[in-house]
Amino acid sequence: MLLTEIKKGAAINGVANAVINGIINWFLLDKTQPTVLLTDDHISSTAHTVFAGAVPLAVSLAFILTSIAFFQTKTQIKPPYFPTVFGKALKHSVYAFGLVTIFAILLHRFAGSIEVNLPVAAIIAGIIAGIVAAIVDYETKKTLLVGN
Repeated sequence: MLLTEIKKGAAINGVANAVINGIINWFLLDKTQPTVLLTDDHISSTAHTVFAGAVPLAVSLAFILTSIAFFQTKTQIKPPYFPTVFGKALKHSVYAFGLVTIFAILLHRFAGSIEVNLPVAAIIAGIIAGIVAAIVDYETKKTLLVGN
């Protein structure tokens, strides 16, 4: 499989996950509130924010999609799932957690508390899911098929 085919597959996976997770997020949002915060300043806040939902979404997607990419990839020489790909799935999860959390902290630091309407909140969550899905799919398949 060529690198261009891996990129194309990752882009398709990213768009599909963006749409699906954006729609799922739309149904999870509290429709009684007209807006939702992107981030909140208090670590002990109980209010739902866009990034409070996006962080666990990114972490779980990174682990699940790494495993799915491993099991759907057919190759002559495939490393064992445990510990090789399991470790890569954990690495992707920690990476996703760090990136989304750092972005949320920096966004709040420089832009403050921003309220967005519900469709924009669902779109942002979908975009985050799409980016995570595309990167994880590309990295996993590139490692399995092309090598480091």
